[in-house]
Parts: sequence; C-alpha cells; structure tokens
Amino acid sequence: MRLIIFLLTTNFLYAASVDTVSIFSKSMSKQVKNLVIIPENYKNSKIAFASVYLLHGAGGSYLDWNTKVPALNQYCDSLNIIIICPDGGDNSWYFDSPVDSSFRYETYITKELVNFIDNKYWTKKNPKFRAISGLSMGGHGALYLSIKNQNIFSLAGSMSGGLDIRGFANNWNLSDRLGNIDDYPLNWENNTVIKLIDKIEIKDLKLIIDCGRNDFFLQVNNAFHNKLIRKGINHIYKIKEGSHNWIYWRESVFEHLNFFTEKFKNKI
Repeated sequence: MRLIIFLLTTNFLYAASVDTVSIFSKSMSKQVKNLVIIPENYKNSKIAFASVYLLHGAGGSYLDWNTKVPALNQYCDSLNIIIICPDGGDNSWYFDSPVDSSFRYETYITKELVNFIDNKYWTKKNPKFRAISGLSMGGHGALYLSIKNQNIFSLAGSMSGGLDIRGFANNWNLSDRLGNIDDYPLNWENNTVIKLIDKIEIKDLKLIIDCGRNDFFLQVNNAFHNKLIRKGINHIYKIKEGSHNWIYWRESVFEHLNFFTEKFKNKI
C-alpha cells in the first residue's frame, strides 16, 4: 500500500506559514492530521532546518499548540526551526497499543511521520538536529519515543508529563490501550516511560523535564528525576510555580525550544 498524502490548507500567522497535512498511516489504516510550522525565510534559506516535534496532551489534538500558543509562530521565525505538531489520537499515550491495532502511534511518528517530514521539507536529517517534546500525555510520549528511538531523536523534553502511568489505571482510557492492569501487568510495565530507564541505555540523549509545583503529576516527575540521578543520566529538571494548564505550558514550551536550539547550534 502506498503512502497517501493530502496537503489540506496553508494559513499565515505572523510571518511563519502553517501547513495542515493529512497522512495516511499504513500502520493504523487511517488518516492522521499534522500541523507543520515553517519559518519565514524557509524558501530563501541556503541551509536545511532543524526540526522539533511537539506532542499534545490527553483529549487534545494537533491544533492545540498553534491555537493555544500563537506566539509559537514568531518563535519559529526567530529560531529558524521547523515545528511539527502531530495528532496523537484519542488518548493514545504515543505507544503502539498491544491490544488495539488502530493505536500504533510510536510506529506512526517514528517511521511514517518523520520520513514524510524529511522528504517533503528541507530538514537536517541527522538525529542531532531533531528534537521532541510535549505536555502531559505528550510529555510521556516525547520521552518514551526518544528513549526507544535514539537513532531518530537526540533531544527530548517533557512538560508536566505523566511519566508513570501505572498509578492512573482508571484514567484517560488507558485500559483500552493496554488492557486491565490486573490482567495484563506486563503491558503496563513495558509501556510506562519510567520503566524504560531500566531497559534501555540512554546514551547521548539530552533531556529537559519540568513540572508545576501544584501539578498532580509532580510526584511521578520527581520519581523519574530521582531515577535518572541514580542511573547517572544527565538531564535538566525544574519544579516551577504553576499547575496542569496552558498558563504553565505557554511559558514552559519556549524554555524547551531555547534548550533545543542551543544544542542544535553546538552541532552546527
């Protein structure tokens, strides 16, 4: 089956252009929409662009980052990066579900979407120039995908991430993606990002993680941070004022983008 792509719309906010792209996912047999924010000087640039993938949270969509943080477009211009906002479906948590083949978002993002972006847009195809971050469910997804796919992403971040899903078995349709936790405990162990620290060596992956002081995910973020310390894995971790909301994420996302672009510059 061939990969079918439809370019739906191009809007202009600030100077950056915004493409809405629908890709047929072969792995999930359905169309998936994505937003691609392109800097103003894209057409006139003599060098390729680094790319940053931003993942939305549970109950959100590919539109969230663009509509909730309109200044993202200006930042895209000033940093000269391409930002990709994929749709993560209905509470997918960005892994390949072992019980529902229509939810294979790890395969979609790492195999299908990244390949599409690198073929359609003028990106630097080296993982040293590819980053991923997200909020809440997307924070879990960004760390999960990057740790498991270090040949694709060299930089990753999490904002208010649900970094251990095992304590939330009755929330966000997680049992529909993994099965009942009592009946299928290994599904949960294998797909919660905190357990990947035990299973996969984190080599040169650069991590930035933060969480609000009043966030209900603060405890699991602290646990993730402490586990990274015990494993001797370098990372940035910040507890900041705030809660689990867009007031917090509107500020946090720019810190992540600054972190990524500084690392990109060091790689030239």
